[in-house]
Amino acid sequence: MYAVFETGGKQYRVAENDVIFVEKLAAAEGDEVVFENVLMLGKKIGAPYVKGAKVVGVVEKQGKNKKIIVFKYKPKKNYRKKQGHRQPYTKIKITKIEG
Repeated sequence: MYAVFETGGKQYRVAENDVIFVEKLAAAEGDEVVFENVLMLGKKIGAPYVKGAKVVGVVEKQGKNKKIIVFKYKPKKNYRKKQGHRQPYTKIKITKIEG
């Protein structure tokens, strides 16, 4: 069985034992997290959420992605601005889908 849930403004399609990377959550490594905003569970579609459904996972790691370079410039005006950014993430292993 699979489920579609939302967190951090994004939607994820998962099955049990999947490992996903989501936007950073306020949880420590080894903590259990519960996602209750389940949009779809198998063939059951919510309006907007499926009542009584939840996805349970365990936080495996808190980290940051690779650095991306943000470079802005305006030609002929001697304006250059270089910035780097590393987006934080949370690595989660899905342990159970209930519904």
